[in-house]
Amino acid sequence: MIDTTKSVKALKKIPWITIGVVCLFLLFILMILKGNFKNHQAVRPTGVNIYFDGEYSIDGGEWHKIEEGVHIPSTRSDVTLRGQFHMASPSGEYIGLLGKGIPVAFFLDHVNMKIYESGKKPYELFNEHPAVGSSACGEIWLAYVLQGDTKSPLEIVIHNPHLFGNETAVDSFLSGIDFWTGNDFGREILAIGANQRYLGLIFCISSIVLLGIALFSALIHIQKNVLVWLFGFVTFFAGVYLTYRTPGTYFWNELIEVNTTVVGVSMMYYMLFMMAIIAFFAYQTKKIGRMVVLLMGILDAVCILLPFFTSVYFYDTWLPWILVQSAANLVLLGCLIKEMISAKGKKRWTYLGLILPLLAFSTDVIATTFGWWKGGMISKYVFIVLFISVFAVALFVIPQHILALKKAKELELQRSRLEIEKNAIEAELKESRISIMLSQIRPHFIYNTLGTIERLCLKDSQMAFDLVRNFSLYLRGNFSELDSVAPIRFSEEIKHVQYYANIEKVRFPDMTIEYDLEFSDFALPAISVQPLVENAIKHGLMPLESGGKVVIRSYETETHFCVEVTDNGVGFDTELPINKKEHVGLHNIRERLKAIVNGDLVVKSTLGVGTTATIMIPKEGTI
Repeated sequence: MIDTTKSVKALKKIPWITIGVVCLFLLFILMILKGNFKNHQAVRPTGVNIYFDGEYSIDGGEWHKIEEGVHIPSTRSDVTLRGQFHMASPSGEYIGLLGKGIPVAFFLDHVNMKIYESGKKPYELFNEHPAVGSSACGEIWLAYVLQGDTKSPLEIVIHNPHLFGNETAVDSFLSGIDFWTGNDFGREILAIGANQRYLGLIFCISSIVLLGIALFSALIHIQKNVLVWLFGFVTFFAGVYLTYRTPGTYFWNELIEVNTTVVGVSMMYYMLFMMAIIAFFAYQTKKIGRMVVLLMGILDAVCILLPFFTSVYFYDTWLPWILVQSAANLVLLGCLIKEMISAKGKKRWTYLGLILPLLAFSTDVIATTFGWWKGGMISKYVFIVLFISVFAVALFVIPQHILALKKAKELELQRSRLEIEKNAIEAELKESRISIMLSQIRPHFIYNTLGTIERLCLKDSQMAFDLVRNFSLYLRGNFSELDSVAPIRFSEEIKHVQYYANIEKVRFPDMTIEYDLEFSDFALPAISVQPLVENAIKHGLMPLESGGKVVIRSYETETHFCVEVTDNGVGFDTELPINKKEHVGLHNIRERLKAIVNGDLVVKSTLGVGTTATIMIPKEGTI
């Protein structure tokens, strides 16, 4: 039997929106793929095919027949075409020659051109003109009206001033010949690249969303949002490249120098931020990745600024940039392979995905060099794959970051509450210390001590002097510890106990106080032993007819530091509730021990035998 409940739950877990987005972009890929394997300007907007029939010569050399599908290199020297323009139907049937007065459209890919017709002044187009400043080279359509008759052949000289990037310029020129129909021609060419241009605009808009998310994350102090920034910039420059690398760009922006610069800069910065993403995911090779990104960033800046200060065309900086970028890609490829070998599980897929843009760039460079295609065709599809990956990452990373921020805020609130509670405890501890101090210097204690001093002054001045000294040290110790929350060494606490015991021994000379201090290298809250000694004297020994003994002992066990105050007084019944007024400070001592050193106070007593109060301080976490 099929568990329908589980099936429904499984269906709900499928990210249908993500699948829909993926399908949508697959359709975009198919639309772009339809025209990209041909020259991106070579799709004819009219129903009649125009072709140039004749021969060609490279740098004045041997003449060769122009054949359809045969590549004519354009980066070696000037190429001269000799022949005539012919018309044919879409089915291939020959129609005839083009004659005088017919407007013809030519596509020029970063080249200059001269047209020689019999008895006519040569027509010249300098697409790269020094008077422009830096570089006016680019891709444009040229309209030319034929001047000669159909009987005389014409010559077209194509001059390529560049060494790389437009190896297919002559092929594009021959395959892009068409009738010039004015504005209609421009609209038809623009329509050919509409799908890719729209996709590029979607990328740009999406990048703004990503960068907005990154900015919002920064404003609300979400950590580790660097990846969102990098993805945003990668998406933006990929979108700009797609938009400006479409057919007919010249018809909506006639500033060809701007178009060339935008295409070059967008590819440079796309690769720069792509490398930054690779460096972000690197762990073992992070330093190498960051160094490569830094060096390529400097090279990009040099390539962009060089045309402003020299006569070098920006287009001509592409060749050294591509060579260095290819070398950088090889270094990063080695880093990714090393990371992928040591990675486990899903991380390997991440590194494999990061290899794709490097391979796509290298493939496009090779294809452009040999004239197979141009325009970063493979990189375009990698753009789309990365775009989908970016939003997949954003859908997971951003909610996780927001959740992390929420948890951080909760922890901060929790810390604030703990801080408030800590302050409250400290205030309570301070009140406890004040209460303990006041309990130790009750008026009757002061009066009794002063009375004793008065009598001793008449009988024994030296004893009176000693009593005054102990009493002043006792009071100083009480007051000095009022504002201290930190624990003190046991050696300091036992001095305070001795001052108090010396005072009481003068008042009750038949009382004995002994010290058995085996261990003293530990800390405890201030004024925690003296109240126990006071309780032992007041509630244990004073009810006796005479004598009595208090023993103060310190020792350590495997887990605790211990202080015992034992008396052989009257004792009390531990089964009965303790009267806090009679047993001064026991509650406060126990609370302070717990709060400051995580210690405890244990009191045991037997009627007619005596009482033992033991302070137990765990060794773990103590000073």
